[in-house]
Amino acid sequence: MTIALAAPRVASSLGDALAQVDHHIAEAARLGARVVCFPEAYVPGLRGVGVDVPPFSAADQAHVVESVGGWARAHGIAVVLGMEWIADTGRHIAAAVFDPAGDLQGVQLKTQLDPTEEGPYVPGTSRRLFEVEGLRFGVAICHEGFRYPETVRWAARCGAHVVFHPHWTGSDREGVTLATWGSPEAPYYERAVMCRALENTIYVASVTVTTQFQESATAVIDPSGGCVASLPYGEPGVLVADLDLGRATGLLARRFAPDRLGDG
Repeated sequence: MTIALAAPRVASSLGDALAQVDHHIAEAARLGARVVCFPEAYVPGLRGVGVDVPPFSAADQAHVVESVGGWARAHGIAVVLGMEWIADTGRHIAAAVFDPAGDLQGVQLKTQLDPTEEGPYVPGTSRRLFEVEGLRFGVAICHEGFRYPETVRWAARCGAHVVFHPHWTGSDREGVTLATWGSPEAPYYERAVMCRALENTIYVASVTVTTQFQESATAVIDPSGGCVASLPYGEPGVLVADLDLGRATGLLARRFAPDRLGDG
């Protein structure tokens, strides 16, 4: 199964975000991917991280769903779109999953918010698995995958081959300049993602928005914890990787025995 991770630059407007989504979907399909995943809240942008995020209404949401569904259908590719999701419960950080026919298969809401996100957003309350052409996958959004390994283990124990990890790290204003994936001198993010793959025996596909000072790379990690491929820091693009689904056994995740923990 060939997957793609799209890492565009921070969008200047909702229209710019949609134009970049359209472009990257087409590029991922051209490169042979069957599913493409975008960074956290790429549409219209993530609030509270120092970037200007335009207003985003229920009408905007409907327009995004219609547009992205049409592009997925036109190119015959599944899309995992990091976006805001407005529901009766409030404004959520979410990943909307479109199948290759352009239909909205479902939405994974971020259930574990970073403390800084508790003003503009509310958490979701459930998790789900998705399937596209035999590829079973879950979605753990940013903070969830970095600090709440249960979100990835849940998907692995439910039979996921891969967990997509849309996230947002770094800044265009200031920060570190990284050169090597997984470096001990770098922030812990990449090594956390390596652990999520290794401790569950599945793939993790981690994608971030492209900034001048990224604190993590867009990368695919295999079930043994190795980096299959990554994009250069600070360079937007589409990363394509072939997954050997036979390696994604979920062995270590399935061996988890919570009944042996006791009552504390």
